Amino acid sequence: MLHIEILHPDGTASHMEAPDESVIGKGAQSEVRLDSWRVGREHARVFKTASGILLEDLGAFGGVLVNERRIEAQFGPLAASDVIAIGPFRLRVTDRAGATLPMHPAPVNNVRNEREVWPELTTNAAVTSQGTTRDSSNSVESRLPKLPGLPQQSPLLAPKQPPLSPVPVAVVDQERRQHEFEWRRKVHAQLLDTMDLRRHDISSMSDELLRAETDRLIGQLIEGLGQAIPATLDRILLQKQVLDEAIGLGPLEELLADDSVSEIMVNRFDEIYVERGGQLSRHPVGFTGDRAVMGVIERIVAPLGRRIDESSPMVDARLKDGSRVNAIIPPLALKGACLTIRKFARHKLDAEDLVRGGSLNRAMATFLEICVVSRKNVIVSGGTGSGKTTLLNILSNFIPHSERIITVEDAAELKLHHAHLISLESRPANVEGKGAVPIRELVRNTLRMRPDRIVVGECRGAEALDMLQAMNTGHEGSLTTLHANTPRDGLARLETMVLMAGMDLPLVAIREQIASAVDIVVQQTRFACGTRVVTSITEVTGIESGKVQIQELFRFQSQGYGEHGKVRGLFTGCDIVPGFYEDLRATGKALDVDIFRRIVAEQGGT
Repeated sequence: MLHIEILHPDGTASHMEAPDESVIGKGAQSEVRLDSWRVGREHARVFKTASGILLEDLGAFGGVLVNERRIEAQFGPLAASDVIAIGPFRLRVTDRAGATLPMHPAPVNNVRNEREVWPELTTNAAVTSQGTTRDSSNSVESRLPKLPGLPQQSPLLAPKQPPLSPVPVAVVDQERRQHEFEWRRKVHAQLLDTMDLRRHDISSMSDELLRAETDRLIGQLIEGLGQAIPATLDRILLQKQVLDEAIGLGPLEELLADDSVSEIMVNRFDEIYVERGGQLSRHPVGFTGDRAVMGVIERIVAPLGRRIDESSPMVDARLKDGSRVNAIIPPLALKGACLTIRKFARHKLDAEDLVRGGSLNRAMATFLEICVVSRKNVIVSGGTGSGKTTLLNILSNFIPHSERIITVEDAAELKLHHAHLISLESRPANVEGKGAVPIRELVRNTLRMRPDRIVVGECRGAEALDMLQAMNTGHEGSLTTLHANTPRDGLARLETMVLMAGMDLPLVAIREQIASAVDIVVQQTRFACGTRVVTSITEVTGIESGKVQIQELFRFQSQGYGEHGKVRGLFTGCDIVPGFYEDLRATGKALDVDIFRRIVAEQGGT
């Protein structure tokens, strides 16, 4: 938690505890609310990092001052003595756990005399601009530094002796990054002007030739700038950054090459977040402007025959390595072009990787492999980002190589290692609103292509009816995913999606279709710590009294969170053998029934 002390315009002082990442403003959603017309709805943000507490200006009118100096973008790490000025309020922010400055004991009414909290702001006399002294004990204005453009503030805020501490490293890094950003923007703008003047026909160039020509032009521009570029900047790095932004993916290039990054989120040109190990963090480098982000989006979607503009401001696409891309631009995106990339792992994961990573145990992996080989219809259920597609890809690779597989997806992500494989991808409408080919039509078409297995990347609409019919008409062993929080919710959502087909089927008939078609529901869950776990493997046993009957075969018993914030627990059977166990034994693929036995937790679990 952060400890925040606030000096109000009326001279009273208060203190509060706030989360490690808090927004300061007058908005109702702000963690630290300051009620004044001079304070923006979201004025500033404070957040704790490994190096200390950082302060970020969110661009509100009037800005943010630290020790009477206006900050640019970010400032930090904050010292315990730093005074933050936001409108008429003055604040101090410290780490409650770090105890960087001895705090005064909290009063009962949460409001104290300002002399207790701000001793250096309160004296018995203040020096006026005419050189005389006057009593300042009751004058709030004499003790509060003014915003730029207002009358000269009292010098009492400044300490009697200037601080001797060195400039914080974070401030130096911020200044260096700001210089890099400015020069990258200048060189990039000159590059665009130069290529326009020379009338380069880049459409006829190969990728290698375009990259070489652009790299040469950037080198000439940087050389022509000569001594104007600060000596502290790395010119080789500057040239690479401009080249990446001009014909590559800009700051995203290094993130795509970083295997520890699983997701990249561009909120606006200067605000990029990444996910590592299930946790979000802000990336220090941004684009030079909205134009650069738009250029990157167009370079991604153009080779796929997709388009994005004001008439079609949303698009789903993929990178060459299979990573999924979603882009949305103004007027729908108010802050500017927004880009989200879910990276596809370079290393092809298998069941052993999931076992080593703690996503499931070996007994569950063995059972799922037997189910796929034995042509059981499997649905992978889970929330957004829970790892459904990754698990579906692993399950699909259990399919024998002698079988013909057809995959159907919105954006092709599945990477199967089969020789006899056909991959189909849906198509959006063109400029005239025609030519769209939805997943449902592709699923129907697969039935005419003699498939042994049908794998649908995700059921999210009317195609669920065609998928169920395929599972019930000789295409056993099909696999798909859907969004749901529990296996029971997954089956309920399947009913809803079938109703979306508009066939006006009675609910009992739909449930009979589901009970007959689906054999196994695998529930994937992403916990708050970012860990992805198979929390349940459930069998669909039939229908009784108009309700689909299920029984849980395996489950993950959570035991809270460990020292490092990671979820703890154990995988166990549920003392139930699947109803198709006899069928497995008849085909010679019987499992050891011991894997279904319940494991008792050491801490008294059952």
